[in-house]
Amino acid sequence: MTVGALRTGLATNLAAISGLRTSSFIPDNPTPPIAVVIPQRIEFDAAMSRGMDTYTFEVIVIAQRASERGAQDALDGYCNPTGSTSIKAALQSDRTLGGAALDLRVTEMSSYSPLSVGDTVYLSATFSVTVITAT
Repeated sequence: MTVGALRTGLATNLAAISGLRTSSFIPDNPTPPIAVVIPQRIEFDAAMSRGMDTYTFEVIVIAQRASERGAQDALDGYCNPTGSTSIKAALQSDRTLGGAALDLRVTEMSSYSPLSVGDTVYLSATFSVTVITAT
């Protein structure tokens, strides 16, 4: 399995959230609301004889900060563990990423905070995703 294929699979799962843009690449100028999939770490050879690798991805969800309350309300919906705008629920809707993985799990949400991109300040939340693949 390739990192690119896993990134694309995660972005595809996230696309199930109505109105949320997704990107399997880090955009120079994000257009919120957007979820960006970023590889963080790969643990090779998690099982004997190259049997399994474990990938850790970060999904950064960026909300427009036109109003503080509106941005936080939108981000709160993405942070819920269930519901139509839940990042966790969308990512775990196909835990095999179309057969590319053995399993995946959203392990945490962290860094609910302002995010500066150029001269613009957005509100963002970061999700950690563990993907296990057979080799």
